[in-house]
Amino acid sequence: MRTFQVVAGGGPVAPATRQVPTPSAGEVLVRVKASSINARDLLIVSGRYSIEVPPGRIPLSDGAGVVEAVGDGVSRFRVGDRVVSTFHPTWLYGRFPEWGELHGTQRDGWLTEYLAVGEQSLVAVPEHLSFEEAATLPCAALTAWSAVSGVGPGDALLVQGSGGVSVFALQFARLAGARVLATTSSDEKARRLGTLGASDVVNYVSTPEWGARVQALTGGGADRVVEIGGAGTLAQSIDAVAHGGQIALVGNLASGSGMDVTRFFRRAATLRSISVGSRSDFERMNKVIGRHRLRPVIDRVVPFEQAPEAFAHFEKGPRFGKVVIGH
Repeated sequence: MRTFQVVAGGGPVAPATRQVPTPSAGEVLVRVKASSINARDLLIVSGRYSIEVPPGRIPLSDGAGVVEAVGDGVSRFRVGDRVVSTFHPTWLYGRFPEWGELHGTQRDGWLTEYLAVGEQSLVAVPEHLSFEEAATLPCAALTAWSAVSGVGPGDALLVQGSGGVSVFALQFARLAGARVLATTSSDEKARRLGTLGASDVVNYVSTPEWGARVQALTGGGADRVVEIGGAGTLAQSIDAVAHGGQIALVGNLASGSGMDVTRFFRRAATLRSISVGSRSDFERMNKVIGRHRLRPVIDRVVPFEQAPEAFAHFEKGPRFGKVVIGH
């Protein structure tokens, strides 16, 4: 089978060939039809991830495909079922049990033609979605779902930019009846965010103090801020959040000095870190996606053999929504 793997010490992906695996007891063999890229994956393939990645590791945590074979004792799926990965393979339900083994680091990931994976770490693909759309769900969609949990009518939500998590958060919050504001860097992205339901979009290039602008637009601040930038944007998020509101920390993509604790304290706000979600969270999210026929926003689908170009586009952009690799 064809696959891509990282070189020693992380670094760029390189094509390789391997034998098609045989599923062990409790495993299914998935013929991968699509996979998608997250910010974590870019760090892995560029050699910048926070932990060592062994040479030869297949990257990507998110993938969708069809069950080709099943091992002994498998009961959740059968041959022909459409399945999608979970980001945390061993977090099935309940509270977050600490970080375990993940695809792309401790386990081989989904940038391959076939993958043998435990049946417990898969969920069914919503019926109305393609494999390409389903492959966007495990990390970005579920992170957004967790970040906006509890948001409803009368609430104001702020999302940063137009990456996968932010776009999904906008979609989920609008389904819940909340008002959504967004930041972006271009008029074209502002238009597209408005089409998806954002009531107001602030250009963070022309308005670097966008936190104060969000305060003015909402008459008191956003009840929930989906924080993507981390240290580089947290100061503005504190300015943007309402008194007693919440900042859902889902990323740390922008460099900066971080948080002024005194200003944060005066806001009486809550800072909550998001670790994607459990399998049961994923299944609940998929029910809502199916009920509302929600469709993920895909920036582009890149052919499997052009996977390195997909990573380059993800890094350099511009992009709106998810970058998917078709298999």
